Amino acid sequence: MSNIINKFKIDNGKGFSLKDHDAAYADGFEKDDAKEVLTALIEETTDLQTELYAANKYALLIIFQAMDAAGKDSAIEHTFSGLNPQGCQVYSFKQPSTEDYEHDFLWRHYKNLPERGRIGIHNRSHYENVLITKVHPELILKENLPGINNVKDIDSKFWDKRYQSIRAFEEHLTGNGTVIIKFFLHVSKKEQKERFLERIDDPKKNWKFSASDVEERGYWDDYMDAYQKAIQETATKDCPWYVIPADKKWFTRIAISTVILQTLKDLKLKYPVLPKEEKEKLDEAKKILEKE
Repeated sequence: MSNIINKFKIDNGKGFSLKDHDAAYADGFEKDDAKEVLTALIEETTDLQTELYAANKYALLIIFQAMDAAGKDSAIEHTFSGLNPQGCQVYSFKQPSTEDYEHDFLWRHYKNLPERGRIGIHNRSHYENVLITKVHPELILKENLPGINNVKDIDSKFWDKRYQSIRAFEEHLTGNGTVIIKFFLHVSKKEQKERFLERIDDPKKNWKFSASDVEERGYWDDYMDAYQKAIQETATKDCPWYVIPADKKWFTRIAISTVILQTLKDLKLKYPVLPKEEKEKLDEAKKILEKE
């Protein structure tokens, strides 16, 4: 477990490079053992989820970012399948609405944060504002920002301020009890191609594919640069990134579950202890019930 944490955790972006991370890495695990390992991880996480809810002190925000076909949806489905759905909430961020554009870029993300005691999963997140907008800066113009009248106005200072806003946002959240885990599912360009072809060839998966997916694939290098820069600028000790190999989905799920479990363990959660008066009420209620 510690090997997975140490290998994939980025808590200082200085010098970070995606080229140093193998998208097909599996840490010695075998596919045949994956189901059993994942089941054990989920069972242990479920126990800690109950403690998280009972303690009502922390919220857990789990962010998933990735290229298309990296396996975000299936990772969420499998790694959270055994948890209590009453304590989880999943929100998938699509293209901003007209209402979203009437607010700052963090607004729609802030209003979908998990409450204390709950686990929130964001499928894509506020990082889209330094990823897809970095690759397609014309999208920034839809925000109608002061001083930004054309793409030429979106310079390095603009992006520096946006990274700064994200760091401040996350620092504020962690200071108020929200523990943030940021996953980048690192899929190779070759594996993405195979998954796209599978979606085209399998009628049951056709709905997952869009012609725009191939168009965005043409910007692969630009997206890799954007992801690398985002991680470099926003990986901190309190809000680390985890760069998870995504070419082998079964291992991706093990790695994700391992990180979540260890994060919950590190919180050293405890069930709340009732005050003396409340404990006396419980004892009295027990006596009444035992007399029936």
